[in-house]
Formats: sequence, C-alpha cells, structure tokens
Amino acid sequence: MAFGDVVRLRRTELEIGLNDMAGRLGISPGYWSRIERNLDRPPSDEIVERTAAILGIPLDRLFIEAKRLPPDMRQDMGQVVLAYRRMRNLRLR
Repeated sequence: MAFGDVVRLRRTELEIGLNDMAGRLGISPGYWSRIERNLDRPPSDEIVERTAAILGIPLDRLFIEAKRLPPDMRQDMGQVVLAYRRMRNLRLR
C-alpha cells in the first residue's frame, strides 16, 4: 500500500477530518490531500514522524511506506543493507 493510502485509511478509521489532520500537522489541507491521494511525494521526516504519532502507526512502518529509512538508521545504512541481504538469503534457502 502506498504512503497516502495508509495514512488516509488510518485517519478515516480514527474519524479525523482531513482539515483537522492538516491543522494538527501544521500544513495546508490541499497539500495533505495531495499526499493522501499519492499525487505528491511523502512529506518531510518531521511530518512523517508527527503523522505516525497522531495516527498511532508504528514509525518504522510509515517510513517504509514512504520508501525511506528512518533518520536514526541512515547513519548505519551499510549495516542495514547487509542485514537485509543476510535475511533475504536465509529465506531463499
């Protein structure tokens, strides 16, 4: 599922209006609407983090849906890639 789909589904499950969500995030409703409709790229790390907190979505999951590593893992990018490759190779056996 794309980032926008995940956040829109959860927001509607929690009965949070689009305008209310945008207000909580400090961004325009139009921008948030474009994100939810996958017409714009996922927002900045700060907005992703605040979105996760508001919607109760695990932060790592939301960064995965945004197709990027959480900020705390970026410094260890090499380690992350090696761990992923090891896990993937174990599954293929």
